[in-house]
Amino acid sequence: QVQLVESGGGLVQAGGSLRLSCAASGRTLSGYAMGWFRQAPGKEREFVAAITRSGGSTSYADSVKGRFTISRDNAKNTVYLQMNSLKTEDTAVYYCAARQTVYYTPAAVREYDYWGQGTQVTVSS
Repeated sequence: QVQLVESGGGLVQAGGSLRLSCAASGRTLSGYAMGWFRQAPGKEREFVAAITRSGGSTSYADSVKGRFTISRDNAKNTVYLQMNSLKTEDTAVYYCAARQTVYYTPAAVREYDYWGQGTQVTVSS
């Protein structure tokens, strides 16, 4: 069992930056592909970014490509999402998720085994 806890959310002006962290306990994250998703009010949860177990490969939603960067530090059991040039449409609850023992970057909600509780990101105009 893996427990995931997100942090780093908050209120930021459009054009600003935030870095989200996802800390894991219970198991080492090196055995998991990791993803970030987000959910805005009244909308379905959507894929943001994912990273392979080693960190050697990443993938991004088109809406965040070039602005967001996913990374991981397996020694610290933590995954990060650096968000730059934030837009009002990035406002959502952001969730991290873990998928055990795969060597690609899962992009579907149903592919993930474990989820954090989420952290709110609000971008003001």
